[in-house]
Formats: sequence, C-alpha cells, structure tokens
Amino acid sequence: MRRPVHTLPKAHLHLHFTGSMRFTTLLEMAEEQRVRLPHALVEDWPPALAARDERGWFRFQRLYDAARSCVRSESAMRRIVAEAAEDDAAEGSRWLELQVDPTSYAPFVGGLTPALEIVLDEARRVSSAGPVGVGVVVAASRIRHPLDARTLARLAARYAGDGPGEVVGFGLSNDERRGHIEEFEGAFRIARRADLAIVPHGGELLGPEAVHATLEAARPDRIGHGVRSVENSEVLADVVSRGVTLEVCPGSNVGLGVYATPFDVPLRPLYDAGAQIALGADDPLLFGSRLADQYEIARSVHAFDDDALADLARMSIRGSRAPQSVKDDALVDIDTWLRTPGEPRTDTSPG
Repeated sequence: MRRPVHTLPKAHLHLHFTGSMRFTTLLEMAEEQRVRLPHALVEDWPPALAARDERGWFRFQRLYDAARSCVRSESAMRRIVAEAAEDDAAEGSRWLELQVDPTSYAPFVGGLTPALEIVLDEARRVSSAGPVGVGVVVAASRIRHPLDARTLARLAARYAGDGPGEVVGFGLSNDERRGHIEEFEGAFRIARRADLAIVPHGGELLGPEAVHATLEAARPDRIGHGVRSVENSEVLADVVSRGVTLEVCPGSNVGLGVYATPFDVPLRPLYDAGAQIALGADDPLLFGSRLADQYEIARSVHAFDDDALADLARMSIRGSRAPQSVKDDALVDIDTWLRTPGEPRTDTSPG
C-alpha cells in the first residue's frame, strides 16, 4: 500500500530563491526583459550540468546567473515568492524556508534593505492567504569577502523572528571549494546572537573534512547537503550526536554529478546512522525536480516505506524554524496520513 507523497505534510528547508522559479516563469521574464538565455538552459531542459569539477561548476553558475539576470523588478521578486509557496503547498509542504541573497536583486529595487523587505512582505502575504507558511533564510556567498557576509548577517538580524514573513536563518552558499568557512565565523556570530538558525552549505562538492570544518566553525543547526559526511564514520557520528539536520537534495546531487545515479545518493546510510534529514529540492529550475520528487526517490530508489517517509517528514518539521503551532499541527497530520489507507502497489520496484 502506498500513500501519495504530495499529501504527506512536510517542511521544505532547502530551496533557493531564483532556483525555485518555474521554467515557464523564467521564459516569460526573459521575454519581458529581452534577455537572451543560454541554449543549454532553454533547448534541453533541465540542462546537463555535472559540476563536481571547476569547469562543471562554472557551467552551473553561468546558467544560474543567466536566470537571475531576468529578475529585475519588485513584481518579479514577488512572483517568485508567490509561485514557490503555491508549488510547495501543492506538494504537501506546511512550511517553506526560502533562501535568498538580496545582493543580487538590490540594484533593481533600491538597495539591500528594500530587496529583503520585498521578499519578507510577499512571504507574509502568501502565508496569510495559503496553507504554507514562508520564512526566509538570508544567505551570504562564500565567493565574496567575509565582510560582505557580516553586512548580510546584520541585515538578517534586524528582521529576525520565528514566524512567516520573518528572517529565520542565516546561510552560506555557492562553491564550497572557494572561501574557507572559518573566515565567516564573524558573520555566524552575529546571526547566532539574533537567534537565527545557522544553515551553511557544506559536504557536497567537498568531502567529510568540509563537514567537520563546518561543524567546528559555524556550529550549525543544519547543513545544506552534508551528504559526504557518510564517507567518514567519525564525522557522521559527530553530525548525529550534535543533532544537526542535513538538508539532503538527491535530485541536485545527481544533477551536479556528485553522484552518478539516485541510487548512489547515501540517503539510506545516513538515515540508518541516525542522522536528522530534511529532503529538499535545492534549485528545481535547473534540476527539474521538486520537493515531492525527492520523497519519490526515497521510496522508489531507496526502499523507504510509508512509515520511513513519514519519519523523514517529521524530521523536516522538527528541523525547521516553523512556529510551534505549525509544527504541532503538521506532526498530528503526518500521523493522520499514515492512518489513511493507501493505494495497492501496481509495480515491482523496491519499496
């Protein structure tokens, strides 16, 4: 018996702002702004990436930057937030933490503060109108100077809160092979004093040593990806003992060439080791898969039954910064989902 994963209540903790865009929205924005998108992005979607080496990451970043260049107005920014919430709601998400670096959009809306306020305001609007609450994670880029990260951490702290339309976390993204995480400790300290969740990327393009460095330098609540902690038993044990949630994104791991196939993503070993896991879609615009698809991968490829899928959903809720009332309601509804009769299996795939 299988219950539909899109009705399973869950939280979505790893979704980037531009990367959340619908492909059709990108095409419309590009036409409006008269931006000529790369052929690799529009002619064979989703694009082939494989970014495990420097050249591959350059291809990924070039396409991401091309998409971001189409976002040049307040209305475009609001549309992205609204559609991300709508898409998440359709997949059973009760809480979305949307990650944004306002630096990229500031030139078009009057600065860093207006850029962040637009996202927060739209997040409040859609949260009040729909079934999914939206919090915001402000993310610095590790390829910029650490002082830029401190500026963003101070901005994030000004809008810190624990509800929809507030900044709930502070992250660090981009190519983890550039910019040592230790250089950003000052920004993490600022964010931590504001009681923001600390959610840097680490342990995807680099191995377990990057996860260890992230644990020591950032003292994170969650780690974006962190999948390669599985390659070192001591590092993985440290992740588990600290209760750090790993934002595992199987679709993007394969899309970037970190793993050759969905089967190679170490979801089952991480789960069996006791790691806290929150499945995420990362950048659906470039990888072609959304949140529910990650749960389908867990089911069909890694043989997670409905009880285990519900366990993953619970971990995503508990690892979030959603208001306690949202968490409580979602956890009750996950149990209800499990009690609801599923449909008989009609295939012979695992799980």
